[in-house]
Amino acid sequence: MSEGKLYLTGLKPTGELHFGNYIGALRQACIASQENKTIIFVADLHALNAVRDAKTVRENSYKAAAVIMSLGFNMDNVLLFRQSDIDSVYKLTELLMNVTPKGLMDRAHSYKATVDKNTAAGLDVDAGVNMGLYTYPILMAADILLYDTDIVPVGADQKQHVEFARDIAGHFNAIYGNVFKLPEPQIIENAGILPGLDGRKMSKSYDNVIPLMAPESELKKKIMRIVTDSKTPEEPKDPETSAIFQIYRHFATMDEIATFAEKFRAGGMGYGTAKTILFEKVNSVLKPMRERYEHLMANPQEIDAAFAKGAEIARKIADRKIAKVKKAMLG
Repeated sequence: MSEGKLYLTGLKPTGELHFGNYIGALRQACIASQENKTIIFVADLHALNAVRDAKTVRENSYKAAAVIMSLGFNMDNVLLFRQSDIDSVYKLTELLMNVTPKGLMDRAHSYKATVDKNTAAGLDVDAGVNMGLYTYPILMAADILLYDTDIVPVGADQKQHVEFARDIAGHFNAIYGNVFKLPEPQIIENAGILPGLDGRKMSKSYDNVIPLMAPESELKKKIMRIVTDSKTPEEPKDPETSAIFQIYRHFATMDEIATFAEKFRAGGMGYGTAKTILFEKVNSVLKPMRERYEHLMANPQEIDAAFAKGAEIARKIADRKIAKVKKAMLG
């Protein structure tokens, strides 16, 4: 692995990775990996508070790894592994619980969203909340802090996770000395929150995502389902309020983006035509990645080899850090 700052990102295997995952974190991490040390782990432990079938977790873990290995990462600079293969992450999570304020967990977006949903439904505020969900940010902090991470590429809505890791590290360092490095979030410029098929944030919970490695026919079908307003083809349209344009801008060149925006503003282009332009652009970018992905899914031994190689190196790094933490806390 090359020298430089260490980038880290994790992918939770709870379903198909989608455009939001790619734009919010994966593409940044891929760019960073060309010249920087990069850790990418499949966050199978994070999936356990929602997915209760071991076969599903395993299959989704392979899919996540195959995506990573298909996007053009410089694998010479990348450590790819399953989170559950690193025993030190379990240990650090337990140790960090002793310095993490409960109030921090109460403010976590994932927990608050569940509380708000329960309140609206007239249920007990903690209905359906397990400790895996509640302490989710502590496990995520352990993922980040265990490797002395410098940069965590995240979508705008995930920034809180990095802030919590910094807060937890700060509490620990204030008590035990300067043991942990404070990570920094890196948010893609102009990414915001990528709209899904219905115009809301693209999220598996809304069932409005476009799977990143969907077959060509499914990709086209999904894009043609994007919700639009009732403007006629002749009417000018605002590209900044269009989900079609907001997705397109993340796959096109600056010149292509400017041309597409002008077609919106000029009028004379219907939404069906705009969706076709979006599909053709996205498909041209994703086609070679999809072919590589399909090869890997048909040859899982290649994924196993990558997991084993990454875990062997990651364990050594993690074990050194956990030894320092235990010495600071236990003598």
